[in-house]
Amino acid sequence: MADPKVIDSKYNRHVTRDGATVELCIYRLEDTKWTLELVDANGTSIVWDDEFDTDDAAFGMFLRAIDEEGGLDSLIRDPKRSH
Repeated sequence: MADPKVIDSKYNRHVTRDGATVELCIYRLEDTKWTLELVDANGTSIVWDDEFDTDDAAFGMFLRAIDEEGGLDSLIRDPKRSH
């Protein structure tokens, strides 16, 4: 049996704001919804519990989370907050 195909979003990239950099990863398997994940410079991964119907929705959540958490640095410094 073949491994499921991973589909990457057009939004995947490194994002730098206010001196903090993360790798933005939005992806899904062929038959699942989109997953939102951030990987910081130390390799620590933050994955949202919710899945998203579209990669646009996942990217929108990423932008909202930055605003709500007070910046990208605040978001990655406190990964225990529920996403």
